[in-house]
Amino acid sequence: MEADMQNTVHKSPFSDLEFARLGAGQVAYMRKVKTDELAHSFPALPPMTPGVELWALFGANGDPIVLSDERDNVLVGAQEHELRTVMLQ
Repeated sequence: MEADMQNTVHKSPFSDLEFARLGAGQVAYMRKVKTDELAHSFPALPPMTPGVELWALFGANGDPIVLSDERDNVLVGAQEHELRTVMLQ
């Protein structure tokens, strides 16, 4: 019986698309990022000085919503978009 439990695969009740949409428009996360990381991950963003550390607010799907050098500005942006925020380190 114990061997059977180890081989059990737990499946998500959500499809990949449904999982990606969880929290969309309701939840956002904030964390510090370097402009180099943003430029690599989001090439459509305007050019930024490399190596600058910013606070970023990302939607549940990972897209940037607000960028600022001040943490408080990101929190205000979350409030303006009526988003609940969590912080990632």
